[in-house]
Amino acid sequence: MDSIKIIDYMDKRPVLLKANMSIAVAVEKLLTSNRPGAPVIGEQGELVGFLSQQDCLAVMLKSSYHCDLTSTVKDCMRTEVLSVGPQDSMLHLAEQMTGEKPKIYPVVDQGKVVGAITRQDVLKAMNTYMQQCYLTPA
Repeated sequence: MDSIKIIDYMDKRPVLLKANMSIAVAVEKLLTSNRPGAPVIGEQGELVGFLSQQDCLAVMLKSSYHCDLTSTVKDCMRTEVLSVGPQDSMLHLAEQMTGEKPKIYPVVDQGKVVGAITRQDVLKAMNTYMQQCYLTPA
């Protein structure tokens, strides 16, 4: 299992958000892509933050009282972001995800976001690995 790499299961075309994007546009992107969150990238494709549906919900709830959704992604995103590399071990990430860690991780290579991997992707990798265990004679 340690030989299975993140690159083999990651989303190579993740939803990417920009810091100056309005929350309304970001929410629309998250909803249409059915993602729990997305990396926020800078001008060079570097990781500058992460915005989750939970972050958006808090802002939208606050704005609903005055019907004024004027926030940007930068106003709401987290800047302390856990990320992984494409050659990192899927087993290590699976171990990390068993705690109260994010459901989705940006995949960063040479300083740029090159993908994203979700808990569901990790579960698929684990399931594939476990099926092979049962098919391989001992």
